[in-house]
Amino acid sequence: MREDVRSGGEAARKLAQGVPLRDAVEVTAPGAWLDLDAGVRCRLGRELLPTRDEVEGRRGRLGVLSRRKELGEGRLALALCHRDGRVREAALRPAMAYPDLLPLVVVRAADWAEPVRERARTLLREALDVGAVLALAPLILLVGRRGRGAFAVALLDELLRRAPLDRLAPLLADPDRAVRRFGYRLVVEERLLSPAELARAAARDEDAVVQNLCADAALAAGVPEGPYDGVLEPLLSARNPRARSAGVTALRRARRPERAVEFLADRSALVRACARYVVRQYGTDPLPVHRAWCSAPDDPALRPGAVVGLAECGERADAELLWPLLAHPAPAVRARAVAALRLLDVSDVRRLRPLLDDPAPGVVREATTALLPSAGRLPAEWLMERLGAGRARHTRVAAFRLLDACGGVVRLRAAVAVLDDPDDKLRAWAGQSVQGWFPSADVRHGDPEVGELLDRGRHLFSDYVLRQRKRLAGLGG
Repeated sequence: MREDVRSGGEAARKLAQGVPLRDAVEVTAPGAWLDLDAGVRCRLGRELLPTRDEVEGRRGRLGVLSRRKELGEGRLALALCHRDGRVREAALRPAMAYPDLLPLVVVRAADWAEPVRERARTLLREALDVGAVLALAPLILLVGRRGRGAFAVALLDELLRRAPLDRLAPLLADPDRAVRRFGYRLVVEERLLSPAELARAAARDEDAVVQNLCADAALAAGVPEGPYDGVLEPLLSARNPRARSAGVTALRRARRPERAVEFLADRSALVRACARYVVRQYGTDPLPVHRAWCSAPDDPALRPGAVVGLAECGERADAELLWPLLAHPAPAVRARAVAALRLLDVSDVRRLRPLLDDPAPGVVREATTALLPSAGRLPAEWLMERLGAGRARHTRVAAFRLLDACGGVVRLRAAVAVLDDPDDKLRAWAGQSVQGWFPSADVRHGDPEVGELLDRGRHLFSDYVLRQRKRLAGLGG
């Protein structure tokens, strides 16, 4: 059973037992209403649900009774999610008296039954104003992903386009990224924010769609050739690379290529590529700049982006500038130097191997990635020593990755050696490696060590699979 249906079923049972709506349903969570809708249909028996007569206020021949007395908020919520479309439709009008039930009316506006859907839409159009629709925006956009959910989204758009910026501010700060995207699209189309405000939004927001939308809109107004005018500077100083790259690219239009030079050493590959484009447009070759930066291997001010940037625009001969950087005091520079050597397709097992003992995990990860194609050339015994419990975790993980890449008996031997490792992730990885092991062409047929190793991992196999695996290795099973 899906988790959403299970949680919605629990909420439905609470409502059927008389628990107040706000105690049974997390009313501020948009997904909780969809869970409730699914949970009522899938997990609640008909005997616990309101009948059509009950919803419509009828009881036999006694005539119409007061709906407000017949059904409370919780029972109406169940009726709005009923399997029978006639019950759902009948519940819509009395539900409008309860503001907390408006989310379910939004859900019903995307109902598969046309009479239910049309009545819900009519009621929503009559009842919603800017304040109400703002509160419902996350749910409306969530329902809008459904096949019949476009109506509520269009109504949301229609109502909010008439609202001033101060009323739309909650959308721009909403934790739901879909809501922020909708809000920023709206203010961009209506031109409610200045270019400087859009630039600051692009620099501040964590969502890539909002970043691109706001950065593009800010720059579309035109980049000033004089002072930055509050547009470029927020983009250039942004933490996210999309905003920085937009700002760097705009330096070409602003005729400020000298400012782009510093971004040749940016931490983001995207920003570095944009910076190279800008400086080249004004006749500057970025390669000599990178070579000058990397020619002082002990310079503490050397930026890691300058190192990998050398490989991005350089040639294999530039590796001679990179090898000394493997001993740089900054771990990030050492790691980027290894990555740069790999980009240049320059590998020397003898010179990279000592980096597996580097105290910085980032350096070890880069060295491991560079050495993986040559894992078979590393001494297996030397790597096995680095699986010991006294080694740093990143060193042990690197050693296991390389031993696993060796294949054959070496792989099986390493995996079995850490089956009882105290590290949960390494132990699980080793178990998967043993289960996925098959004898390769270089495994000696009938090697007794293979049988011993498989027996040590027999708890990972059924008896039948273990016998089959041994038989493939030339052993009796």
